[in-house]
Amino acid sequence: MTQPAPTSQATPGVDCERLAQFLTRAAGPWTPPPEAMHVSLLSGGRSNLTYRIDWGPLRWVLRRPPLGHVLQTAHDMLREARVLTALGPTDVPVPLMIAVCDDADVLGAPFYVMELVDGLVLRTEDDLATLNGPTARTLAHGFVDTLADLHKVSPAEVDLASFGRPQGYLERQVSRWKRQLEASACRTVAGFGELADGLARHLPTTQRHSLVHGDYRLDNAIFDPDHPERPNAVLDWEMATLGDPLADLGLFHLYWIGWAGIDNPIAGTPGLHPAFPSWEELADRYAQRSGLRLDDLDWYMAFAHYKLAVILEGIHFRHQQGLTVGEGFEAIGAMVPQLVERGLTHLHS
Repeated sequence: MTQPAPTSQATPGVDCERLAQFLTRAAGPWTPPPEAMHVSLLSGGRSNLTYRIDWGPLRWVLRRPPLGHVLQTAHDMLREARVLTALGPTDVPVPLMIAVCDDADVLGAPFYVMELVDGLVLRTEDDLATLNGPTARTLAHGFVDTLADLHKVSPAEVDLASFGRPQGYLERQVSRWKRQLEASACRTVAGFGELADGLARHLPTTQRHSLVHGDYRLDNAIFDPDHPERPNAVLDWEMATLGDPLADLGLFHLYWIGWAGIDNPIAGTPGLHPAFPSWEELADRYAQRSGLRLDDLDWYMAFAHYKLAVILEGIHFRHQQGLTVGEGFEAIGAMVPQLVERGLTHLHS
């Protein structure tokens, strides 16, 4: 997550003076003076806001909800901090937690601060094109292996048995994202209702309940290109819960190759680059490592398209209200109808 050092304290969503006061209390008297703090918005991400903190010798990262129109149950910083803390002792690589704040008076919303993990973030097509074949292949294998290993972690053994209600997860997910759409839609998109109803009518049987990440894609991880066997850290756990692990695999497919041909400002498409393994190879590797069957994977792919379409419709709504921070939001709205159409294609396969 190497970024150029920030030069300004005028950053939307963060009051540096209040933040410094909180972190001095939380992290101890060894922190630098408040006036030495500099905060800058990190690139990437269209949902929660992520900032780099440079404070004397300290290099940290802050995560907080977006500004305005925060959907109910979305952008829960305390849940994200809890899962990061729980996974710290496991083989799933996550950043070290520094401090958690549940007092909205500090920055206007709960937030947390974690260590800044150095390494390579593969976000754009140009980023993906920099890797040679052996590195790209090893990195992709390590990334899908990490997903399978996450799905084998026992929630009870990491104090996450109460982190969600795995029974009935898929049914609740379809209903939840339908409610989220109703709360944020500012237009009519053809096929949205048909996709939601079709998903609800054809729910597959969950093979295993596990911790699910909720947004597992390559640019939500940091890598060391000299040692690409495992990510240095997996990030963005805001939608993590207990549920059906194949929901993660469906999203993994969408981000790997499923949205190919859709113009998007979010991330590159690894499956389009010849240096990376095919989706079929990675799916087979996941199945072998996780022990899960992939017979109903088309349903999970359809659900992935529906979920992302609802999320992007909410982002589009915030952008229309002038409540987004950063670049690239003007192209988000055009993605939604295309995702719905592809979701219907998977559902009817």
